[in-house]
Amino acid sequence: MVSRGQLSQLAKESNLAGSYLSSGSIMCVVGARPNFMKIAPLMAALNDPKSPVPATLVHTGQHYDDAMKDAFFNQLGIPEPQVDLEVGSGSHAVQTAEIMRRFEPLLDQARPRAVLVVGDVNSTIACALVAAKKGVPVIHVEAGLRSFDRGMPEEINRVLTDQLSELLFTTEATALDNLRREGIDENRVHFVGNLMIDTLLHNKAKAVPMATTMRAHVNAEASSLCDSGYNVLTMHRPSNVDDTAMLRHLMHVVERISEHLPVVFPVHPRSRQALQNAGLWDGLRSHDRIFPVPPLGYLEMLGLMMEATMVLTDSGGMQEETTALGVPCITLRENTERPITVEQGTNTVVGRDATRIMAAVEDVLSTGGKRGQRPELWDGKAALRIRDCLAQCYADAGRSVLAR
Repeated sequence: MVSRGQLSQLAKESNLAGSYLSSGSIMCVVGARPNFMKIAPLMAALNDPKSPVPATLVHTGQHYDDAMKDAFFNQLGIPEPQVDLEVGSGSHAVQTAEIMRRFEPLLDQARPRAVLVVGDVNSTIACALVAAKKGVPVIHVEAGLRSFDRGMPEEINRVLTDQLSELLFTTEATALDNLRREGIDENRVHFVGNLMIDTLLHNKAKAVPMATTMRAHVNAEASSLCDSGYNVLTMHRPSNVDDTAMLRHLMHVVERISEHLPVVFPVHPRSRQALQNAGLWDGLRSHDRIFPVPPLGYLEMLGLMMEATMVLTDSGGMQEETTALGVPCITLRENTERPITVEQGTNTVVGRDATRIMAAVEDVLSTGGKRGQRPELWDGKAALRIRDCLAQCYADAGRSVLAR
């Protein structure tokens, strides 16, 4: 892997553009854990020897936990990125600006045919902005999703990235309606399915059993307690964890839920810091029916979800994964950018009101909750559809948005 500090010297010594990042390739960008699950099947499809589309991989380092990054890359078979920009943490403005500052010289040196970004994290909008200002076509995977809540930083990233993109790949058919309303030419939009579900279906057989994870991170007694059913909890969004009063409220509700069903809580670093700041962390660690565990690798998390009675979350990706698995999901948000998980899937959006949350939990416990169905094109072949579309763009050099 090439670090940012080595870029200038490598450019002089080894023709970076022609060697480390091939000129004319699709430069695929990842930056955070949600991106890893989306890029894995796409890189596999593009790196197939029969693929006519050359692709390279850049990691911005937005999520900078080396052990977690390596675990995801190894478990999902993602090739080591040619460059890691090593950006690290910061406020939204600082992080976005630093990604742009470090990405621009790389783009100048590599001269890719296009830049492909996924999802809605800061790396997505930062690299899309640089590419668009440089006249390099932007491809957005997971386009058109909208929560219609501009208070969410991710919503800003989604809207702006779509406006900058020449090719837009959507996960659900209704995303096209959102893009049309925003004036985007539907000829640039392609409904291909969901890369997250490609990864999930490919890895189901390799998922780590709940008992293995619990014994490794808690103890055998906790594992035995969960044998008859458990809830998986994840929380990391600022609206839930940065406000101490809201965090205390939600953790009180979680305690009530744990009286009915043990709770396994993989704790995001942001959430752990918030819990410590609120004075809740020590009590949580000593609770006999709530089990905080460190951030887990993909296969461990997949195993936990597959065996869970229900999932309680504020994660967009987990709303999709639970729908694909047929596991009831209760979303601790007032809205979702993935409405198909509510309309066709297993998701119930309850906000943060204790009464609504407990009613949804009790419904799952009494009736089994929503089971839903897997949405159209969530069949494990989204990466192949994207590859085929890009291949057509390469072949259609005279008319394609990727023509150079």
